[in-house]
Amino acid sequence: MTGDFAIETYGLEKIYRSRWSAREIRAVSSVSLRVPAGVKYGLLGANGAGKTTFVKLLLTAVHPTQGEAKLFGRDAREPEARRPVGYLPENHRFPTYLTGYGMLDFYGALSGVEARERKRRIPEFLELVGLKDWAEVRIKKYSKGMLQRLGLAQALLHRPKLLILDEPTDGVDPVGRREIRRVLDGLKEQGVTVFINSHLLSEVESFCEYVAILRSGRVAVEGKISNLLAGRGYRVTASDVPAAALADIRQSGASILPADEGVTIQVTTREEANVVIDKIRAAGGEIESVAASTSSLEDLFMKTAHPDKAA
Repeated sequence: MTGDFAIETYGLEKIYRSRWSAREIRAVSSVSLRVPAGVKYGLLGANGAGKTTFVKLLLTAVHPTQGEAKLFGRDAREPEARRPVGYLPENHRFPTYLTGYGMLDFYGALSGVEARERKRRIPEFLELVGLKDWAEVRIKKYSKGMLQRLGLAQALLHRPKLLILDEPTDGVDPVGRREIRRVLDGLKEQGVTVFINSHLLSEVESFCEYVAILRSGRVAVEGKISNLLAGRGYRVTASDVPAAALADIRQSGASILPADEGVTIQVTTREEANVVIDKIRAAGGEIESVAASTSSLEDLFMKTAHPDKAA
């Protein structure tokens, strides 16, 4: 495998068209995103923002209207590009007549894991997700949390380099969520890239290093969570700022978010705030407000995905 990025998309777009009318639904619109290899990355967005469609485009479950996607530097449409990918969908359905061991054996075979290797790995992964004592119990007796952990074992069985999880802790109790986080934290040391599509903001904030927020199929905000939130710092809200000036400010490491008045620029220190103010004034922009701030991922999400509801 080649490439410094586990996922790359360029102008990726998916438009659904009705066969009986001229109506179009733009599920994903011109998404260009790069996910570094070996990181924990979160994809956020309101319902209908395009998160699941984006994942399906990566896995070629649906075909793009235009644009391209790459996995570890290879065209995602190539079967070999998807071989190092593990996937746990949101609403997975496993045959309930199988035992936990039997399900992993079946899906491991589908993933190309040889019989001898499956026999060795299955007990290992059942123990990893806390289901060792349930190996010979039929899946129909599993709880929702147990099914999620079994699904995680399935996604990991062929030892992928990229793990894509769609709402991995949805409906799981706190104990189950902690177990899943424990397993995912251990993957970091193995260099596995973890890409999580979720609506649980606290989970993403505590686990992920990077985040992208989709709004109406587009990337509204993307970057390192630590930079985007800048725990304590200053917010400079401005209007009529030329694009060239915003690009210059962004290059300095500041985070730029949409705002009612124009844009809000988040920086860490007073000195950085003064530099941003000077650049905006020099470019002919207007300063609307300057305030000390603390921020959370929930604040960022509401301002980005639901600006009409943000406080």
